[in-house]
Amino acid sequence: MQDNETEGRDVPTGHAVIQGYLRTLDGSPGVYRMLDAQSQVLYVGKARNLRARVSNYARPSGHSGRIARMIRETASMMFLTTRTETEALLLEQNLIKQLKPRYNVLLRDDKSFPNILIAKDHPFPMLKKHRGRKSEKGSYFGPFASAGAVNRTLNQLQRVFLLRTCSDATFESRTRPCLLFQIKRCSAPCVGRVPAEDYAALIGDAERFLQGRTTKVQANLAEQMQAASEAMEFERAAALRDRIKALTQVQSSQGINPRGVAEADVIAVHLEGGQACVQVFFIRANQSWGNRDFYPRTGAGAEEPEILEAFLAQFYDDKEPPRMILLSHPVDNPDLVGQLLSERAGRKVTLGVPQRGEKAELVENAARNARESLARRMAESATQNRLLAGLAEAFELDAAPKRIEVYDNSHIQGTNAVGGMIVAGPEGFLKSQYRKFNIRGAAGAQGDDFGMMKEVLTRRFERLLKEDPERKTDAWPDLLLIDGGAGQVSAVQEILQELGVDDVPFIGVAKGIDRDAGKEEFHRPGEPPFALRMNDPVLYFVQRLRDEAHRWAIGAHRAKRAKAVSATPLDEIPGVGAARKRALLAHFGSAKAVARAGVPDLCAVEGISETMAQSIHDFFHGS
Repeated sequence: MQDNETEGRDVPTGHAVIQGYLRTLDGSPGVYRMLDAQSQVLYVGKARNLRARVSNYARPSGHSGRIARMIRETASMMFLTTRTETEALLLEQNLIKQLKPRYNVLLRDDKSFPNILIAKDHPFPMLKKHRGRKSEKGSYFGPFASAGAVNRTLNQLQRVFLLRTCSDATFESRTRPCLLFQIKRCSAPCVGRVPAEDYAALIGDAERFLQGRTTKVQANLAEQMQAASEAMEFERAAALRDRIKALTQVQSSQGINPRGVAEADVIAVHLEGGQACVQVFFIRANQSWGNRDFYPRTGAGAEEPEILEAFLAQFYDDKEPPRMILLSHPVDNPDLVGQLLSERAGRKVTLGVPQRGEKAELVENAARNARESLARRMAESATQNRLLAGLAEAFELDAAPKRIEVYDNSHIQGTNAVGGMIVAGPEGFLKSQYRKFNIRGAAGAQGDDFGMMKEVLTRRFERLLKEDPERKTDAWPDLLLIDGGAGQVSAVQEILQELGVDDVPFIGVAKGIDRDAGKEEFHRPGEPPFALRMNDPVLYFVQRLRDEAHRWAIGAHRAKRAKAVSATPLDEIPGVGAARKRALLAHFGSAKAVARAGVPDLCAVEGISETMAQSIHDFFHGS
């Protein structure tokens, strides 16, 4: 690795600096970094031949405006060689995610996608939504574009195939059918209303449906209905008829169902005004399982091929690629990207840019959605910028804030106290940067709102000062909004003064007279409270921010309270996880019964060894 950093005020930059590295470079594949005069990374790139790539940057002309600006700012470079170009591509994308260089394309919203899991660790498999690592035994189907798409499909599967969705513990504890059986959404295997072999047939039909073999499923149901009718089992025939009707409704409501594309992701990009939208449609089992739009950072002017190539490498970093990926534009290195994705999937992955036929229609549909989504986003962004400018004027800020942090607390008489922080900016709510704070100090137990706010802000800004003391990242807020009046503002002022943070403005948002929306009062340190006029758009904007913080804090509090309600002493026993806890409760019925059990009785539970049984017994009896 080579590095060239020059001290002093007039640091040389540009083509001459880059030219100086050519003497020591060879034709190896690898990754290069371009740094500015302050040693901030401007760009991370890969190359099959490092010397050839760097020599291109050393030329004084023939560059796009974006590349020319980047070259002018380059004061030094760093290099890392790899064995293959594929390794270089993988390292490049890892460094981009870590360093977030200004001139690179960066996927900012890279969440996992939900799947449907038919869990087969039980004699009567359960149907459920799954997100994350595929470690449970069973059949996985997905990805789906959103939790809503999964929930709709689960609802359809319940109506057609009558599969259970309850947990194993609930299944074992049932003595009579639940409401889902009454409304014909479950076959009630928990109380023996369906034989194991018939339930296994339902599971098989559901899997065939999710694999796209719906015609065969419908034909089987029709045959069963006819047989039941001939045998004069009219009630069963009617139930089968209802299931066929439900399946027909599902098929008619699925929208885009390509006949010639069994498994593919359709990815289209639309670029306008320096902003990009990438639209992804998920096609599985000849069915559309939803779509999701992404708005990657365009690296100060990257074109469509570069945006798509970076998107593919980053998007599939933690996801399994499908067998086919249909693109709206060709990427610069299709063979290299295809090889990388094939290695990740453990099978062949094909990239294509279709020009005609059904595949081209799918890409055109994705491109149209990308174009419309970007237009909506740009309109919303313009409105958001006007609101931020109005906020700066109303609160006498130096400039429109790019990052607003809003804080709120939630508790019931001091129990399960939680602090919440939401973040907003020119792009709207930045939900990936929301944070929850479990109140640890005495303020929570005492129900002291001022003390809780002090603890939350102390933890937040101590971490900021530790991780980014020079404020080189965008993690520092331009404005704090606090849910509360003069008391909360005084608490915030005290904390920030103690930490030496004296340049972050903060405003308290109090309910005002009669605690009515629209009569909010705003508090600043050392100044009398003031209000905005009732129909001011900025007032509505602040209300939205406050309400979102309130929703976030209350949600965190409710989740913590629900977890506390369901907690048992078994949670505190080392080595007893969720599976063993379920097994113990299913066997003994309650934590008290587990506490009274002897070691031989504990050993009788599946998954509990003699050593673990002794540990559980010792936990309750203090041996």
